[in-house]
Amino acid sequence: MENSVLFAENETFDWEEQTLFADLILPVPIPQLFTYRIPRVLNASIKNGARVVVPFGKNRVLTGVVANIHHTPPAKYQAKYIAELLDEEPLVTPYQIELFRWIADYYLCHIGEVLNVALPSGLKITSQSKIQFNPDFDHPDLLTEEETALLGEIKQYESLTYEEVGRRVGDQNVNHIIKSLIGKRAIVLFEEVKEKYKPKVVKKLKLKGIYETRENLLDLIAQLDKTPKQQEIVMRYVSQVPIQNDPYSNREGLDKSRFTQDETLSDSALSTLLKKGIFEEFEVTMSRFADVKPSFEGETSIQLTPAQQRAYDDILGQFQEKDVVLLHGVTGSGKTEIYVNLAQQALVSGTQVLFLLPEIALTTQMVVRLKKVFGDKLGIYHSKFSDNERVEVWKGVISGQFQFVVGVRSAIFLPFDNLGLIIVDEEHESSYKQYDPAPRYHARDVSIVMAQRQRAKVLLGSATPALESYYQALHGRYGLVKLTERYASATLPEYVLVDTKVEKKQKKMKNEFSSVLLEGIQDRLERNEQVIIFQNRRGYSSYLQCEECTWIGECENCDVSLTYHQRDAELRCHYCGHTEAVPKFCPHCGSTKVRTVGFGTEKLEDQLKIIYPTARVARMDLDTTRAKNAYKEIIEDIEQGNIDILVGTQMISKGLDFEGVSLVGIFDVDRMIHFPDFRSPERAFQLVTQVSGRAGRRAGRPGRVLIQTSNPNQKILQKIIANDYDGMYAEEIAERETFGYPPFTRLIRLTTRHLESNIAEQAAQKLAQLLTAKMGEERVRGPQAPLVERVRNRYLFDILIKLEREKVNFKAAKAFILEKVTDILTDKSLKGADVTIDVDCL
Repeated sequence: MENSVLFAENETFDWEEQTLFADLILPVPIPQLFTYRIPRVLNASIKNGARVVVPFGKNRVLTGVVANIHHTPPAKYQAKYIAELLDEEPLVTPYQIELFRWIADYYLCHIGEVLNVALPSGLKITSQSKIQFNPDFDHPDLLTEEETALLGEIKQYESLTYEEVGRRVGDQNVNHIIKSLIGKRAIVLFEEVKEKYKPKVVKKLKLKGIYETRENLLDLIAQLDKTPKQQEIVMRYVSQVPIQNDPYSNREGLDKSRFTQDETLSDSALSTLLKKGIFEEFEVTMSRFADVKPSFEGETSIQLTPAQQRAYDDILGQFQEKDVVLLHGVTGSGKTEIYVNLAQQALVSGTQVLFLLPEIALTTQMVVRLKKVFGDKLGIYHSKFSDNERVEVWKGVISGQFQFVVGVRSAIFLPFDNLGLIIVDEEHESSYKQYDPAPRYHARDVSIVMAQRQRAKVLLGSATPALESYYQALHGRYGLVKLTERYASATLPEYVLVDTKVEKKQKKMKNEFSSVLLEGIQDRLERNEQVIIFQNRRGYSSYLQCEECTWIGECENCDVSLTYHQRDAELRCHYCGHTEAVPKFCPHCGSTKVRTVGFGTEKLEDQLKIIYPTARVARMDLDTTRAKNAYKEIIEDIEQGNIDILVGTQMISKGLDFEGVSLVGIFDVDRMIHFPDFRSPERAFQLVTQVSGRAGRRAGRPGRVLIQTSNPNQKILQKIIANDYDGMYAEEIAERETFGYPPFTRLIRLTTRHLESNIAEQAAQKLAQLLTAKMGEERVRGPQAPLVERVRNRYLFDILIKLEREKVNFKAAKAFILEKVTDILTDKSLKGADVTIDVDCL
């Protein structure tokens, strides 16, 4: 258990004779660690942080991480034996285990839930893992008789689970053989729900070995005089492979695609050369990182402008006294160049660097820039990578191959043990917050704790900082550095508020577009400049509605309307993923008068293609970027001028740098401002300012931002067009202090869930009563149903807890909350009720 007695550092034992036990972190939502007995054969080799395979329950097999090694057996149950040790050297560091404990404690979840999110699936072996033969394995001479027999059995099937392998060979404990086969790369593991292993194979051609001598090669060319098409292929090969000067170069060969994709060469002639044995075809398995790891060391430095240099020096000066510094730089001010110079300094000092970004799309563009400086030292870590790729980065951090990692929020779980600097770019972004599943952590806040434990520094960067971060900086807890001018003499964009009520009254609107915006787009197209259209709602339209009976298509699992997606001809729920075919008539009254209501990015894209038929229009949202390289392809297209108009959701607002964009059009700003949430004004300011910052980033090409609104006089819009962040901050912080919102309080949201609405409500009411009895009504608000009352067939009720920062013992309050939540979960009258806890909810 967690409080087991540990060996003192100076205490020695005869490890091979001692009965040892290990407390393990298992990836399951249970509060305690599990104690297992260590087989004596492993006594001398097992270490804290190593992964082990253990039986769990009746039929499950799990991967655990060793947290403590001791000699105290568990008091309440007989410890099972560890089945297998997976790591000779630990893959989880002491810093990580300490961090896992802190996250579990702070965010009121279980340490197993933290481990489950932290470890990439490729490092977890469970009974649901499957095994398949590795088609690239070609060293059968390395196998023992046992391994050969087992591999022969595996080859007969497309894939097998651990249990299936055991049943087929009559041995339930084949873990040690499987581990050895994995080590020899004879088999590969994959999660059943994940993509199976598919080696990246390139077909190549080479001349037969006898033609590597000059004499034989010349004879071959002469023999082919009568077949000029075949001779041309051989000559083409020789012109690209210096076989006469370096015969060994022939063994590398050339990609077959160079010949098959060349229309000037004959495919039949190539086939004949292969049949004759003049050419030989072979395959090469390429690294999955071949496209993202160029083999160069990178440039040495980036020259800073005077303004950047002042900010850089100021940051270093403030790091002498502060562990966290906030860099408040306007959009396009060149914060990245400052980040690069700080990272270089940290690396020179021998420490590691973590660079966090809020969005995979931003990671894609940033990586290209960082690779030019840091070369192969740079690792990339995000969810678009396969399990195998993420494991490679994980191990690269441990081995020292990757001293600098750029990634999204999950990168905080990588096994750093010598951090010198953490950079959190666009630190205000809500994307840093994990919502489901637990732990519901905030990567920005966790990174600050990581840095404290490893004595590293943290730089938070944003053009529109979170109010909480700016408050901390103004009150001296963080350092504060400002960068108020754009890079390379570029100017901030001009804002224009377009009154859509006036446009509609004068009948100037065309579909969703004002005349001012259409004229602006036309002007930019004529000048060969690019346009971004921002609408923070994907899909074609918000929903379908019957004009006769007002029926609206709703999700059968959630209390929310289904969004219409024209391209896929379906109605889709953006909460649970449920889809339905588009009805040809109203399901309620049978009327054919079913129309679309509202608009999303897909509809705007279609309308723009009709209005500007010669313009190249593209869309960037969740629907168009599901494929692994989709972000990269869209970003490259706009950078290379292959896109004239880009329509997108908030992912286009996050730090992307497009020099050709001079106009930004913003839709639906009123909905953002009036969304029922105390953070709405702040978020509207941040989102509009950030997406506006994509315009005019090139000197000599001023940017313009057209904001369509039905009320141009709204105070927050006036703050936006004046670029008045401090004014917005002053108003919002005063309101938050008056009404008791962060940063003056901490918020914890408790959500009860159940298949039946009345039980979910009863659980919420009872929990609120238990909490209010001690904490008071001022601190416990609710319960009330959220905006979406049912998700995935479960009814929801929220309780919001406000805890004053200066008056309440936060740790004691959380312990009390957890105690009362446990009371609800164990209440038999509320069987099946579930409670989720979101600490520091957004």
